[in-house]
Amino acid sequence: MKRNALLALGVIVALSACTPKVEVALANEPININLNVKIQHEIYIRVDKQLDELFSDSSGLF
Repeated sequence: MKRNALLALGVIVALSACTPKVEVALANEPININLNVKIQHEIYIRVDKQLDELFSDSSGLF
């Protein structure tokens, strides 16, 4: 009986030592996000507006 109890205790200790450990830690350095984005939308709008004004004028282009 004693031997079975010690064997069971040994198995429980061995299995509890194999459980995975999950750790959440803060980063030592700040997180930097570089966004290399070309913004050309404004330029296209200006060109489109100038072309609309050019074609909408009754200057007789077409």
